[in-house]
Amino acid sequence: MPPRVSEILPPGNEAKDAFDTIRLDHDQRRLRRKVLRLSGGSEILLDLPQTVSLEHESLLRLEDGRLVQVIAAEELLYAVRANDAGHLLRLAWHIGNRHTPAQLDPNRILIKRDHVLKTMLEGLGATVETVTEPFFAEHGAYAHAHGDTSHALLNRR
Repeated sequence: MPPRVSEILPPGNEAKDAFDTIRLDHDQRRLRRKVLRLSGGSEILLDLPQTVSLEHESLLRLEDGRLVQVIAAEELLYAVRANDAGHLLRLAWHIGNRHTPAQLDPNRILIKRDHVLKTMLEGLGATVETVTEPFFAEHGAYAHAHGDTSHALLNRR
């Protein structure tokens, strides 16, 4: 049985103390129970009561105290650019209307490569560029469990 993860530490902790790393793409970083293969070839077990999204540069503490650093893997993406802020907002609406994971940056939107979306966005006047980089999509209002007090429908001010 591979060593188990006992704790997830947020980014900003001492990554220099990590004995190994694991590179995961956006979808792979969202998990609950899985055996993970580290960059050095060994395996660890992540087994949590609920699904989590591992952050880039977070650390996984194993039961024996060793640390593993999580690295966001590069992915094949499209960088969507607009003529102005209003145009970018309209493009974001069309992307969201298709329930497509998206990373929202001030001057662009990143999405996973999909030729149908590319054609649609270009038809709406967007410039769509092929890029390869880590992907940090928004999790959305429904990313939490429905009983979780941080859920958007329960988090009233």
